[in-house]
Amino acid sequence: MATSDSRYAAEKWYKKIRFGWLFNTSSFIGNLVLALIITYFFRQLEYGTEVDYVFFLGILSIGLWVTEAIPPFAVGIFIIVMLIFGFGTDYIISEAAPIDIYVDTWTSNVIWLLLGGFFLAQGMKEVELDRWLFRFTIRKFGDQPDKLLMGLMMVTAVASMVMSNTATTAMMISSILPLIRLLGKTSNYSKALLTGIPAAASVGGIGTIIGSTPNAIAVGALQEQGINITFIDWMLFGTPLSLLLVFAFYKFLAWKLRVKEATLDLSMLPDSEAEITPFKRKAVIVTLFVTVGLWLTEPLHGIPVAATSAVPILFLTLTEVINSEQVRSLPWDTLMLVAGGLALGIALVDVGLADIIMAKINSLPVAVAVVAILFSLIAVLLSNVMSNTAAASILIPLAVTLPTPFGLAVPVIVAISCSCSLLLPVSTPPNAIAYATGLVDQKEFRNGGLFFIVVGPISAFLAVMLWVWWYI
Repeated sequence: MATSDSRYAAEKWYKKIRFGWLFNTSSFIGNLVLALIITYFFRQLEYGTEVDYVFFLGILSIGLWVTEAIPPFAVGIFIIVMLIFGFGTDYIISEAAPIDIYVDTWTSNVIWLLLGGFFLAQGMKEVELDRWLFRFTIRKFGDQPDKLLMGLMMVTAVASMVMSNTATTAMMISSILPLIRLLGKTSNYSKALLTGIPAAASVGGIGTIIGSTPNAIAVGALQEQGINITFIDWMLFGTPLSLLLVFAFYKFLAWKLRVKEATLDLSMLPDSEAEITPFKRKAVIVTLFVTVGLWLTEPLHGIPVAATSAVPILFLTLTEVINSEQVRSLPWDTLMLVAGGLALGIALVDVGLADIIMAKINSLPVAVAVVAILFSLIAVLLSNVMSNTAAASILIPLAVTLPTPFGLAVPVIVAISCSCSLLLPVSTPPNAIAYATGLVDQKEFRNGGLFFIVVGPISAFLAVMLWVWWYI
């Protein structure tokens, strides 16, 4: 659906004239050459072959993520392969070193936690619990335009804490399209819905570890440093912060677009419900409560969230809510990207490159708190032009090397800031889904984008620093 965007339209045009491979190949070669040139000058600092190699791989990966010469998940696989080649042989490094730490990212706690979340989200979709949430919102808030907008945004945010923000947005947008078409493209209320719901889906993911991939990356990076953040630990600050940000944006939209003046006719909305086997729906509800309950009570029973993630995988396949075809449709590419990002982060820390970079940053004549704020701003700006997962994979390994308490706080702040990138239609999949309807112009995303570029990082800094003060 994102083909409405100019970047994807250009890509489609290249493929039509059979020059897509040429464009991608030239982009890859261009990134490779640029990375080699930059690394050549970096080598003059004489930090050693291992540091130079990881620096080269990092620069090349950033270039590939930004230009998308190859898909982001392919970059993740490429990183792991190159790390195995570089450290597992003597072709580049004089002596081969253990490579298990890079390969093991495929089976890290973060991967299993995300996979469990994917199964839960798919199960909810199969029994239409997602659409039930929409119908519940309509019944609860009725035809009061401002309250209905708030309800839809809040329900979207809560659903995105468990479900994929892409799936949540697709469900909510498809449900309100009849109303938007009735109101017309020029209606302020249509604009509020088509920008508010994607924003709520992206920012709502801040609420839990599984709600947004950067959250899981931050937790994984901190685990490598011996810092274990539980599911409930994250929710203590993440859930209130995400709901507060969504509510603040709702108030902003209501004021900016004067949504109270809208007149709604909800009779045009679909009210049909597919035939769902009661047993399967109950199975999903029980699995959801058991899984989330175990995640929340980890400090009591001591079962790691990675092990608990097996509950939805087992129960939902055992009860035939999810079959093999649906398993193949899960976003495995996200897991590949996360594994590659974690491997790159481990390499940055392992060879000392992260310490070198942060030593230079810490030597700047500014307070560490200023550095923390700069990290959050860079994260939100970078995520507007590239995958927020990729942006988190680049910045979080550097952030964990900051002195205490910032070494704990800044990785989390970066993860949250990465979820606040809403400036462009291509900044997030939810924005792309809304834009692909053809009922909202690109300029309409600027309000939300600029709002969260300012409010997101500042709110994240204050909330996380308060939480870290309590946590330590």
